Amino acid sequence: MTTLRLALDDYLDLRHSLGFSLRRDAKLLAQFISYLDEQHTDTVTTASAVAWASLPADASPGWLGFRMRVVRGFAAYLQTLDPAVEVPPPGLLSGNGRRAVPYLYSDTDIAALFAEAEQLRTPLRTATMHTVIGLLAVTGMRIGEVIDLDDTDFDATGGLLVVRHAKFGKSRQIPLHPSAVTALLAYQRLRDQTCPRLVASALLVSATGTRLLSYNVGQTFAKLVRRAGLTARSPSCRPRPHDLRHTFAVRTLLDWYRDDGDIAAQLPLLSTYLGHVSPANTYWYLHAAPELLAEAAKRLDATSGVPR
Repeated sequence: MTTLRLALDDYLDLRHSLGFSLRRDAKLLAQFISYLDEQHTDTVTTASAVAWASLPADASPGWLGFRMRVVRGFAAYLQTLDPAVEVPPPGLLSGNGRRAVPYLYSDTDIAALFAEAEQLRTPLRTATMHTVIGLLAVTGMRIGEVIDLDDTDFDATGGLLVVRHAKFGKSRQIPLHPSAVTALLAYQRLRDQTCPRLVASALLVSATGTRLLSYNVGQTFAKLVRRAGLTARSPSCRPRPHDLRHTFAVRTLLDWYRDDGDIAAQLPLLSTYLGHVSPANTYWYLHAAPELLAEAAKRLDATSGVPR
């Protein structure tokens, strides 16, 4: 094992102890070190960081910026051990700091994804993708949280999912609709019949009984999106698994608006449910979706007496 790989292990251990998950960071940094090995260099320079971060063809500025931020954090750690390490300045591949515009799925879109999942190679793969998509749509969980669920995190009697060690080290309980409980129990039965000797303790598994990998789920989801005919609405608004979480949040807020709910009082509840560190992160949805802006405008006009 190279010195850089040993340093990476120490860096990840340190960040994990502070409550960070870093699943994607760990994968990217391992790829970065492999790139440095191919270049026959054993240290990090600004030039090597930019060259690696820029590798993906046709990648969005946001993704290139994320890759650079991951390397910058690791380089800053390495520099405390070796002053010769260069830390790339913040302005490089910044990605403009813009968040992707949420792709809000309609019921028809979700039904189309389910239909395409029926065409996957095995009944277990179909059931697994149905369950992944369903959980993202009805709970607003993050994809990493869904993949990390263990069998013991599903309480069928209480109708709960327990999300452990989520983003920023936070844990929470998510109540499930009875229909979701029924669907998860059916999935477990099929899973156990198909893979009687599970390799992992995971709730959702691959065809070989192992825990799902985010990369593989993302690839399969992208395939379903293409086959379902779902297309980007703009360069910054493309259908992603994470947008099912956005769709859940926006639909919840829309329901509250249309029921004349007290949004200011209820928003912290949604923030807690989604696992946001602060309600400020949830307020982002109020200006990220045109549908919500329209509902907010209606309420403003009604209270101000402005005719429509």
